[in-house]
Amino acid sequence: MSSNTFGKLLSVTTFGESHGPAIGCVVDGCPPGLALSADMFVADLARRATGKSRHVSQRHEADAVEILSGVYEGVTTGTPIALLIRNTDARSKDYAAIARQFRPGHADYTYWQKYGIRDPRGGGRSSARETTTRVAAGVIAKSWLAQQHGIRVRARMAAVGAVQPADVDWAVVEDNGLFWPDAAQVPELEKYLDALRKSGDSVGARVDVQALGVPPGWGEPVYGKLDAELAAAMMSINAVKGVEIGDGFACVTQHGSEHRDEMLPEGFLSNHAGGILGGISSGQTVHCSIAFKPTSSLRLPARGIDLNGMPVQVITTGRHDPCVGLRAPPICEAMMALVLMDQALRHRAQCADVGAVSPRMAAAAPADFNDAHNEGSK
Repeated sequence: MSSNTFGKLLSVTTFGESHGPAIGCVVDGCPPGLALSADMFVADLARRATGKSRHVSQRHEADAVEILSGVYEGVTTGTPIALLIRNTDARSKDYAAIARQFRPGHADYTYWQKYGIRDPRGGGRSSARETTTRVAAGVIAKSWLAQQHGIRVRARMAAVGAVQPADVDWAVVEDNGLFWPDAAQVPELEKYLDALRKSGDSVGARVDVQALGVPPGWGEPVYGKLDAELAAAMMSINAVKGVEIGDGFACVTQHGSEHRDEMLPEGFLSNHAGGILGGISSGQTVHCSIAFKPTSSLRLPARGIDLNGMPVQVITTGRHDPCVGLRAPPICEAMMALVLMDQALRHRAQCADVGAVSPRMAAAAPADFNDAHNEGSK
């Protein structure tokens, strides 16, 4: 299997399967001197973890990160950083019944057609378990971006099925385990998810992710566009079926006089473009919205075929999420941070001598307009 590496100057290679002995990644290109220790990974891996509430898969993994290389006396050395996470709660027997069947909506059939063999245990390489290593790599990128540029990356749920936040307060997103920005609405959402789980069905979701404090100038304007690489990074996440930058598909019904982001000496008056113009960051909040499909692993019977092409009834047992998007915000944050750090290093390599360019507008005008616009337009 090829194409397990992404990024240019900062590259990440992931490896491992859902029910193998371990998963991991190699992060190459991280500058030396960045403080890094195993305990720095705990918080973000816990945010992504299964088993943290009744609304997600009940697989309980320790997700302890072992740093195998690239760090000496608590700081990065500039050499490849190898991270290992051992699988401690795999239950392969849950998948014995479907080892010779193709589950509808899964990668079983396409993996079989491509490789002539597949690992049926939890989906093998196609499992969302692989995203654990992306979150681990993202911890490095978020730390470097914050230290070097004061950038903060954050994400929240923007919709679960037909349920959308009645209000948006970023201050409460981390308080409820669902990354939901409306505290008063959490009981309603939990009731909705309980009913969904009891029915045996699943639902899709939308996640909004932002990077605040990104300076203007990052991105390569033809084949290395910042928005193109963000879209590719988000689309590489399991179950993602759509990515919007800024207003995304809403721009179809907008007039040019509305969509163009007018400028004053104090800053931009709107952020319909999502902080990226011509593939290059504008200095505004970088904003993506990501659509996740409903979970396909269901206990409800579905029509499928077996390895001989014969019709079968497929019933998936085991531990699965009624909504995979509920664990996605930390994954989306990680992918945005990794793309931004890679672009930052590429910008520094070519254009560090350019220095400050005038005029350079403030990120937003009036105060925090970018966030207000992004919330109001979604």
